Amino acid sequence: MIKKAKTKFLRRTWKRYSKLGKGRKKKQVWRKPTGRDNKMREKRKGYPVVVSIGYSSDNKIKGKIKGKTPVLINNVKDLEKIKQNQIAIVGNVGKKKKIDIVKKANEKKILLQNINIKKFSKKIEKEAKKKIDKNIEEDRSKKEKSKKKEVKQKEKKE
Repeated sequence: MIKKAKTKFLRRTWKRYSKLGKGRKKKQVWRKPTGRDNKMREKRKGYPVVVSIGYSSDNKIKGKIKGKTPVLINNVKDLEKIKQNQIAIVGNVGKKKKIDIVKKANEKKILLQNINIKKFSKKIEKEAKKKIDKNIEEDRSKKEKSKKKEVKQKEKKE
């Protein structure tokens, strides 16, 4: 299996302006260098490489992640369809579904590409614990308020 060096093709001056992708990954896109004095267009030494035929990846590797075919997952049923030579990518789903998907994937030992299962589960546990603590505090404060009201009502009656 021949592996080529992965090259990221970006505009020549992308580091200068935020509109070209400085700190904004989605804006870091390729545009063919035009212009009379553009050194990249002339393919000069020391300038970023220009997209050309020799840089494409091997057809056996193309479109694969870690040698496996990516499959988009949008619900728990999609996890059951995954085969041995496929890798799961969790789609644009809400938190509730994502938690279910992660639990099921962890049980079946399926690799998720865009979620670190251990980190995600720790984060969820932490949030759940926080929520429980918050609810307990709210209950305490409600009880204290109700006790104060009862005391005031008794005082008024007397």
